[in-house]
Amino acid sequence: MPTTALTQTCDRLATELSRRGFTGRITHPGEPGYEDARRVWNGAVDRRPARIARPRATADVAAAIGLARDRELPLAVRGGGHSAAGHSTCDDGLVIDLSQLRRVAVDPSTRQARAGGGALLADLDQATQAHGLVVPAGQVSHTGVGGLTLGGGIGYLSRQLGLTIDSLTGAQLVTAAGETVHASADVNPDLFWALRGGGGNFGVVTEFQFALHRAGPVVTAGVLAYPYQRAGEVLRASRAVMEHVPQELSIHEILLTVPDHEPFPAELHGTRAVFLVPVHTGGHDQARADLAPLRELGPVFDLVGPMPYLALQSMIDDDTRAGLGHYGRSHWLAGYGDELIDTLVEKFEQVSSPLSHLITARMGGAVQRVPDHATAFRHRSAANLLWIIGLWPDPHADSSPHRAWVDEVFEATRHHSSGGVYVNALADEGPGRIRSAYGQDTYARLVRAKDHWDPANLFKLNQNIPPSR
Repeated sequence: MPTTALTQTCDRLATELSRRGFTGRITHPGEPGYEDARRVWNGAVDRRPARIARPRATADVAAAIGLARDRELPLAVRGGGHSAAGHSTCDDGLVIDLSQLRRVAVDPSTRQARAGGGALLADLDQATQAHGLVVPAGQVSHTGVGGLTLGGGIGYLSRQLGLTIDSLTGAQLVTAAGETVHASADVNPDLFWALRGGGGNFGVVTEFQFALHRAGPVVTAGVLAYPYQRAGEVLRASRAVMEHVPQELSIHEILLTVPDHEPFPAELHGTRAVFLVPVHTGGHDQARADLAPLRELGPVFDLVGPMPYLALQSMIDDDTRAGLGHYGRSHWLAGYGDELIDTLVEKFEQVSSPLSHLITARMGGAVQRVPDHATAFRHRSAANLLWIIGLWPDPHADSSPHRAWVDEVFEATRHHSSGGVYVNALADEGPGRIRSAYGQDTYARLVRAKDHWDPANLFKLNQNIPPSR
């Protein structure tokens, strides 16, 4: 669109938003701050919305939704902006940026928290840990609570306390019709079911309500690192440990290139290694006993010990900072056999970027205790999650080698999959892959919810579930 025409269009949009009662900030192309405002976490996503609206209140969200609906504008919703596929932004449309709605309120007496739709995990963790409480959530503190929750929410405490959605007790959202509604087990239960894993398909959530759990402020956690030559042995040992330990222990296994910064020893910088990241919420003696077999393997460095939960939640913030190029894919795994381990070790030797890595995370425990049909999150019976993450430092450089590596690992491990994909790990893989994230029955129920709450598919710039008509 020519610059003059774009400016005129943006001016009209701003005027109409104000006429509809919008009181927040409106940012447009050419205005100071627009370039920063349009950027999202994945630096390889380069889109230019016509307007970025930052609501101050729920009524502002309704006004912005009404404008997008009536003008038939592309509409994207941004919480933390962490959507790797770029769903937090759009070209030539309207972005509702919820970053002004970040307030978190905690009631320690009832163990309940309310988090604004734009809250980050850091906001939620800091507010809850002030009372020794947690919501089990993700692993990067600059992730948005909204996107993580709506896709299910996997993190360090999943085995111990369940998915993030398992602690969700209610939500306030603005629908495609501009109505503010509440969803819980007792009010709009069909919508509440769909919000717990169905993504941002049904409205803009302006407030989440969570039940809280006792954990922290200190847990046993950190990193055990081993030379890459022993990767197969270490991954098998981790598997053996996880077959017999209580759910108080979770372990994430990571194949990676050692970052060139502290606390990692300088002689290991830039070399491939296998990291085990244990998190134990039990007592110190029990944690030491459960981790003893892994220490007997002789890690090259051992950074596991008492750690503030807040430090754990921000431990990899810099290595997953905004502005890097990102492309990732995932599998739910039926098991964690020798052939899969050997494939992962072999394929990582061909990694295209020193920032890329492979993660396997054990499921089970509290995740599997919730029935599949209780929420829209479908793959609770999976044994493991494999996440293939391509990262490269210059987001504007040729991404094809990094994407090719991710795709190659994905295909090489496909026959180990139990079927489906973690919703929050979906790339732009097409409607068939989105269906596989839910399975036939869950997907059909989500379509019925979509028919009711968003029949015109206004909220489609996400892991979209289109209505039936």
